[in-house]
Amino acid sequence: MKKWLFGICALVFSTSAFAVDVDPALPEYKAGAPVSGTIKSVGSDTMNNMMTLWSEGFLKFYPNVKIEIEGKGSSTAVPALIEGTSNFGPMSRAAKPSENDKFEAKFGYKPIQLSTSIDMLAVYVNKDNPLKGLTLAQADAIFSSTRKRGLDELRTWGQLGLTGAWANSPISLYGRNSASGTYGYFKEVVLDDGDYKDAVKEQPGSSAVVQGVTSDRFGIGYSGIGYKTAGVRAVPLAIEDGEAFAEAVPENAYSGDYPLARPLLLTVNYKPGSQLDPLRREFIKYIFSKQGQEDVVKDGYFPVSADVAVEMLKQVGIEVSATAAK
Repeated sequence: MKKWLFGICALVFSTSAFAVDVDPALPEYKAGAPVSGTIKSVGSDTMNNMMTLWSEGFLKFYPNVKIEIEGKGSSTAVPALIEGTSNFGPMSRAAKPSENDKFEAKFGYKPIQLSTSIDMLAVYVNKDNPLKGLTLAQADAIFSSTRKRGLDELRTWGQLGLTGAWANSPISLYGRNSASGTYGYFKEVVLDDGDYKDAVKEQPGSSAVVQGVTSDRFGIGYSGIGYKTAGVRAVPLAIEDGEAFAEAVPENAYSGDYPLARPLLLTVNYKPGSQLDPLRREFIKYIFSKQGQEDVVKDGYFPVSADVAVEMLKQVGIEVSATAAK
């Protein structure tokens, strides 16, 4: 899915190091029949701001709708859908087989996960840190106790080639807690499903990781690109030693050259062949409209193309032809 999603987007977007354009073929959202009720979102902290922006945009069309957003981590999304305490589950990772199995045991079908946007998980250092780049093996050797990628443990900045006051300074580690999809994604992709060091200072939210690295000159941490601030630098990354480092910029996300690009997902309880209730139907249509994808850009993430939007809508029984969208 990842290569398919990024490949489509790479064909239709004009990007620069600083901005990305929303696909002009995306349809303008127009209000349908009046809807009411409560949108309750439980899940990823990474998507908290984006869910808020989507909700604010949606309320302009439907001011009587109530919105509740709770971002405590991707692991809370599927259980809330199972319990019926939410109607949307934002997640920064794919649902685990165990989560799908528990959902299917109750409802008889698996949840649907819609690719709403693209994130780059960034490895951040303090703005004053001169580190030029990291391979995934080096990142593993910094954060992992098991070091499945084969390198010896990296404890000081001097072991990464930094000199002067940096040489003997210990690397200070920041990360997310285990409820976070970002925690799980970094563990799977960077640590090769290894274990984190006990020295990683686990933070309750994505912004807290960035704040920690901002205030700690010798700090390093991982968080979504949408949380980047002037106090940190996103380190260019390479999969293998000897490869060119890829910067955390939009064109490298769409091309797949940046190794930690990932789709951000909205998990939905949808029975195949059924029709969504009007509230969820209209909210999902808003997300995949021009306005909804402009909200994605506003939050610092990267939008999907009109073709991807049409495909996502089809997954929940909303038929919109590509030619109609264009």
